[in-house]
Amino acid sequence: MSWFQSLQRPIPLGQRGERFAARLLRRKGHRVLLAGERNRFGEFDLVTIDERTPERRLVFVEVKTRRNEHAGAPAEAVTPEKQRRLTRAAWSFLRTHDLEDHPLRFDVVGIVWPVEAKRPVKVVHIEGAF
Repeated sequence: MSWFQSLQRPIPLGQRGERFAARLLRRKGHRVLLAGERNRFGEFDLVTIDERTPERRLVFVEVKTRRNEHAGAPAEAVTPEKQRRLTRAAWSFLRTHDLEDHPLRFDVVGIVWPVEAKRPVKVVHIEGAF
């Protein structure tokens, strides 16, 4: 390991998962608009436009990354309370940007990425999760 590599800090697991999810969604035909966007109601991991849909649907994406599935699948961590917070934050975002009539959906990307792995061992993209 070089002295420079020893100075670099590892990227936190959640941030690695969000970057991976953004690349995955781009390959699937999404255009990533925002990452880590926050308003007073909550935070969006990713906001994309699904270019595959005729109406270019706006997609709010929640990314959950875990080291393993001992406590359940990562996507199961998007509880009904988390869904309510994301929905309120999305409506605030839509009002702020005058997009109330724009079609939207909520997706969840669940990622299992063990400590020793260079890449995730499992990725699940749930379109229209809630």
